[in-house]
Amino acid sequence: MNKEGVAVTVSASEITQTTVYSILLMISFSHLLNDTIQSLIPSIYPVVKNSFHLNFSQVGLITLTFQMAASLLQPMVGSYTDRKPKPFSLVTGMGFTLVGLLLLSRAGNFAMLLVSVGLIGIGSSVFHPEASKVAYMASGGKRGLAQSIFQVGGNAGSSLGPLLAALIIVPYGQSSIGWFSILALIAMTVLVMVGRWYKANTNRIKGKVRNIHGEEHHFSQRKITFSIIILLVLIFSKYFYLASMTSYFTFYLIAKFHVSVQTSQVYLFIFLFSVAAGTLLGGPLGDRFGRKYVIWFSILGVAPFTLILPHAGLFWTAGLAVIIGVVLASAFSAILVYAQELLPGKIGMISGLFFGFAFGMGGLGSAVLGALADEKGIVYVYQVCAFLPLIGLLTGFLPDIGGRKRMRKL
Repeated sequence: MNKEGVAVTVSASEITQTTVYSILLMISFSHLLNDTIQSLIPSIYPVVKNSFHLNFSQVGLITLTFQMAASLLQPMVGSYTDRKPKPFSLVTGMGFTLVGLLLLSRAGNFAMLLVSVGLIGIGSSVFHPEASKVAYMASGGKRGLAQSIFQVGGNAGSSLGPLLAALIIVPYGQSSIGWFSILALIAMTVLVMVGRWYKANTNRIKGKVRNIHGEEHHFSQRKITFSIIILLVLIFSKYFYLASMTSYFTFYLIAKFHVSVQTSQVYLFIFLFSVAAGTLLGGPLGDRFGRKYVIWFSILGVAPFTLILPHAGLFWTAGLAVIIGVVLASAFSAILVYAQELLPGKIGMISGLFFGFAFGMGGLGSAVLGALADEKGIVYVYQVCAFLPLIGLLTGFLPDIGGRKRMRKL
């Protein structure tokens, strides 16, 4: 009914194209809680390194265990739920995270640390492809915006981990990690409501996907495969560099500038908060100007700042970290939606592949860079990683899709 009391007929396609901001905000909030929990893992490295007498290689192995558990299952989960939607799998995934979190708070040896972070990683492998699919379903065609809203929650959560670690875990010890189980329980409650909406709206993920002019791209399978490989290489560049920051930035600041552990956590929080800000920009800019241009700007455009960082003082290191975080983070939403538009019938599989590959590269990067830090020193790690964004030159080989020709389901 309209305001004059006249019945108004709304077509199924119009309902499908409505952007459901309430669901986007709920899934973003759940992402915030999920990634706040996950970000506690690298945030407690200085604590567990001392208490368990770990070297940098063992610290890297913790990240590798978490990231591999989080990455290997994601494409399989996404592919399976493309065929058989599981609306309440998000709650199940968060249950794994809850159990892993409680075990992490009580871990008494290195092996139990690995088991704990592995369980948290399994929870992530279920959460990310399914939650990304929900964002796609609720986008109403504004896919870059929807992915950015979803992603900014996760990046905001990631930025909170170091701050919470500095305020709670460093002063009160490893057992205080258990207090964060409250966050997992809140997330599970919200995800039950998301699951109910998902179950009632599975029609939003079906059908052909075309752009706003009713056209479909006609790239060959070879071109699509080549483009996906380029996108994965760009993810490698982005997440290897991010691994240097999330896992070792605190150690870099402590080693080079002799700051305290708590001060280094505050600097890491500043960097991760800038990552959250950059994520929010990338998706809408990709919708408006084209995803390829955002990818160009994000990956290659950050190179001058990464090259300067190893030679800067403490003040400029903080400023450069903010710029690097904002610019580099704007890529992921654009890359993910670009890939979804290349293979529109496989949203869950593509989401799982790219989230999984991102996690895997983060874990592999942490392990490799940890071994490099043991061998050459932590400062040397940043001198090497400074050149990774130059891989962004490969963006020139990607075909032009997306942007103003925003995709919609017909």
